[in-house]
Amino acid sequence: MTADARRPTRTPDGRYVIVDGRRWRATDPDVPQDVAARLRSHLMAARRAVAAALRAQDAEAERAARARVQTAKVALGERGTPWWDQQEAERRARWSEGLAALDEGTCEEGTAGG
Repeated sequence: MTADARRPTRTPDGRYVIVDGRRWRATDPDVPQDVAARLRSHLMAARRAVAAALRAQDAEAERAARARVQTAKVALGERGTPWWDQQEAERRARWSEGLAALDEGTCEEGTAGG
């Protein structure tokens, strides 16, 4: 199977991907590839942390992990203000600040971006 065959279908405007018949907001196409890769790495680690917290029944760890998921999703443009409604500088600030917060471990529930 080729890499293109594994990619989800996009809506004609490029704003959404279709996965199993559901429409999800697409990642901001202007996020640099290296930044997007780092954000996805943080996102997957945070999702694993959510699962571990649920298994451990640790509500505090779950909240912290979900805040990291939110921060990564907002930074990627998949949540929060739609990337197509933001100016270029706002978009750049969104992913730069999100990545910095994730790298520094300073994501908190109140700063997760909505």
